[in-house]
Amino acid sequence: MSDAFDGYERQYCELSASLSKKCSSAIALDGEQKKQKLSEIKSGLDNAELLIRKMDLEARSLPPSLKSSLLVKLREFKSDLNNFKTEVKRITTRTLNAAARDEFLEAGMADTKTASADQRSRLMMSTERLGRT
Repeated sequence: MSDAFDGYERQYCELSASLSKKCSSAIALDGEQKKQKLSEIKSGLDNAELLIRKMDLEARSLPPSLKSSLLVKLREFKSDLNNFKTEVKRITTRTLNAAARDEFLEAGMADTKTASADQRSRLMMSTERLGRT
């Protein structure tokens, strides 16, 4: 096998393990910490894509007897990378959905408070009117 491919493969495996840990920890975070963790993950995904491209170029430059087994590994790495991208989208979507839900609930609470204040003032006016009669 190619020493360069082995080096890229080792780097990719380390990066993949790191991304997996970061994705797991990002689920539990909120706010600014989550945004920072997601940006670290996206940076790691970019590095992983770069390593895969390098491995692809290296594998294609080798003789056919070695090339086929390396391309199989490469397909597995690409699949793994796509799974990470899907996971990041899921984490990001969950964050956006939670933010939208919170915003909606806060708006509803403001409307409830306003309606409650209106009802209270009408009730007070009606009570006053009854008291005068």
